[in-house]
Amino acid sequence: MNKKIAVIGAGNVGATTAMYLAEANFADVVLVDIIEGTPQGKGLDLCQAGPVRGYNGMVTGTNKMKDIKGADIVIMTAGLPRKPGMSREDLLNMNADIVGGVAKNIKKFAPKSTVIVVSNPLDLMTFHMQKVTGFPANRVLGQAGVLDSTRMRTFIAMELGVAMTDVQAMVLGGHGDTMVPLPRYTTVSGVPIAELIPADRIKAIAKRTAGGGGEIVKLLKTGSAYYAPAAASVQMCRAIFNDEKKVLAASASLTGQYGIKNIYIGVPVVLGAKGVEKILELKLNKGELKSLQGSASTYKEHLKIMGYK
Repeated sequence: MNKKIAVIGAGNVGATTAMYLAEANFADVVLVDIIEGTPQGKGLDLCQAGPVRGYNGMVTGTNKMKDIKGADIVIMTAGLPRKPGMSREDLLNMNADIVGGVAKNIKKFAPKSTVIVVSNPLDLMTFHMQKVTGFPANRVLGQAGVLDSTRMRTFIAMELGVAMTDVQAMVLGGHGDTMVPLPRYTTVSGVPIAELIPADRIKAIAKRTAGGGGEIVKLLKTGSAYYAPAAASVQMCRAIFNDEKKVLAASASLTGQYGIKNIYIGVPVVLGAKGVEKILELKLNKGELKSLQGSASTYKEHLKIMGYK
């Protein structure tokens, strides 16, 4: 295979992402981590699963950032995980140093890559990644709404007892407690959920979606979600590699859309070979727009903590 994806971080999210990428069978994978032996062992284990699982791409583990050289896509998963009682924002300063260091190496060794950020706090780390790499904003994006929308789709399917793949949902805003689920743009095989689910249950599902990551953190007690975040990352990779022009909610750099600029936040984008090829502006009502702008304002305050004006 001549395509190459680098996954930074060989923890649960990174290793699962590498596994899903290998099974997608469209690129070789380089798994990078600072812990000696961990990426090498997991990479070798994944290679040995290939003959059974039906994939031929190589998964190579390394402790050296230089081995990402030539990567088409870099997926940033490294960082400290959330613990019970810890918000995504609590991770801000701790993970900013990690992301900043990796960003410098991406700029050095994979200057033509598209970067997908998964590390939390997601929108802030995506902003930080773009500023440190200096890459065009369309080539740096965060997973954000892809995962959040997937969670909402799951909860709706569970509520109705229907196929998860028949549900389409849209979640905007920050990847955290300030996210903005949009039931008006959520359907089951084209049927608006307002015609299928009572208003009080829709409200409950939207609330559960906003706390979806925290719910898993509480259940696991010693870690955070990784299967769904990894799956969402691979969906984004596929859209870029295949130039699908797929409409997904992702953390993107806004330049005035929705009355917001100079910040990364979850919005619907067209994702293709050039990364974020277009930002779609949905017609939001006053309440939805206020919530989205409020989410952005929260992150602008956090950026000040990081030294950004």
